[in-house]
Amino acid sequence: MFKILLIDRCHFTRTGFEAWLNHSGLFPGSYVVTGLNNLFLAREHILQWKPTLVIADLHGFKQDIHHFQQLSSLLKACETLPFILLQSGEEPEMVNYLEQFPVWSCLLKNAELEQLATVINDALTSCASIEIPQIAAPLLTRQEEKVLTLWMDGASNQKIASHLSINGKTVYTYKRNIRMKLHMDTRFSPFLSLQEVEN
Repeated sequence: MFKILLIDRCHFTRTGFEAWLNHSGLFPGSYVVTGLNNLFLAREHILQWKPTLVIADLHGFKQDIHHFQQLSSLLKACETLPFILLQSGEEPEMVNYLEQFPVWSCLLKNAELEQLATVINDALTSCASIEIPQIAAPLLTRQEEKVLTLWMDGASNQKIASHLSINGKTVYTYKRNIRMKLHMDTRFSPFLSLQEVEN
């Protein structure tokens, strides 16, 4: 089973990609796909979850990236992994910056799905020499992902509890488990930029 990390601001891209990957019949084998919309959490997933492949559209993060060097810790974390960059905008500066890192492939986000499938299959085939675990589980459970999404949207514990129909104390427990799994130092870690975390 392959573990694929998708980094994209767009919720619909993340959920659509996961459904396409698991149900299109274009890929042999099974996949666990985790989609994230936060560069700090993506870096932690790469370090802790150790995905087989990383696919990212960094265009949506441009407003969060004050300096291209903030990307370096994310990209250094996935130096040994196939990294597919999806471009949704004209970004010659970004492409030039990424040339110093090992990017497996760079495609336009509106590329044909068959072309994307070929690139993904080639990247996964390159990992064939690496021993692939038989069972792969996501780093966070679905419920933890829901809590994290609401938490990062600024929802209070009571609002999260109400939205997910769970107890307020359960929300606290989920947040604690998320912080432990992602090695967050404080409850503010998901809201910090990569630069703030590194300092």
